[in-house]
Amino acid sequence: MEITKDTIKHVATLSRLAFNEEDLDKFTDQMGSIINMADQLSEVDTEGVAETVQVVDRDTVLREDKPEHWQGEDRETLMANVPEKANGYIKVPVIINKDEDE
Repeated sequence: MEITKDTIKHVATLSRLAFNEEDLDKFTDQMGSIINMADQLSEVDTEGVAETVQVVDRDTVLREDKPEHWQGEDRETLMANVPEKANGYIKVPVIINKDEDE
């Protein structure tokens, strides 16, 4: 696959980035090199090699996702340090407005 300036411009537009001509030249060369290295990997014989999803041999340990209720002294300490509260809950600013355009 050949990487051209137009390819880089297209990716930049999708990423909402702007580059000058010097950067476009540099990134075109760099992206071309990366794609060529990936193409070289496709030439490697991987017959009989098991697929790998994680290179470190360990299990991911997850805790059960359950709510924790703050009771007694801990809750009082927590609520004493919050800037705004309402009806026993921490009041946070609204960050989603249904009327806003993206």
